[in-house]
Amino acid sequence: MNGQNHRFDVIGQLAVLRRYARSLTRSDADAEDLVHDALVRAYERKSTFRQAGNLRTWLLSVLHNVFVDGYRSRHSATGRVEQAAVLAEAHLLPPQDHVVRLAQIRTAFLSLAEEQRAALHLVAIEGLSYEDAAATLGIPVGTLMSRIARARAALREIEDGPAAANIGHLKIVGGRNDKAN
Repeated sequence: MNGQNHRFDVIGQLAVLRRYARSLTRSDADAEDLVHDALVRAYERKSTFRQAGNLRTWLLSVLHNVFVDGYRSRHSATGRVEQAAVLAEAHLLPPQDHVVRLAQIRTAFLSLAEEQRAALHLVAIEGLSYEDAAATLGIPVGTLMSRIARARAALREIEDGPAAANIGHLKIVGGRNDKAN
């Protein structure tokens, strides 16, 4: 019994669970609630955990399922985005350019569709393999890969869009190569 409890030690996974929950909920307080709810569910269903399985992947999967099962429906998307903006301003104290850039990145990441954001977070931030991330989300690896590709494309479009729109085409007037028609 003691050996089984040792294998089900989740303390080392709390940071990963909190980061992923924060990515899903966009709020520190909501993330803590989500982690709590997920740990309660995981404890209640610990008999479903395969001893040979990956505890981190299983816990992330439980957390994701708790989120999908209705946590998000209790909160408005607008409120979470506003809370994220307030938190970003309150917690960032580096030089102004860095603060602005980080806020832009956070806003772009949070603007992704939930499916894309979850897939990208698990692979790019948590460092999970495609197989583990797909198992966590309960989707095929190919679906995960397409979600990540769409997320990256959306982020590139967000990144390139405003810059490309603000750069006008310059025309050299009066130079040596300026030919009169």
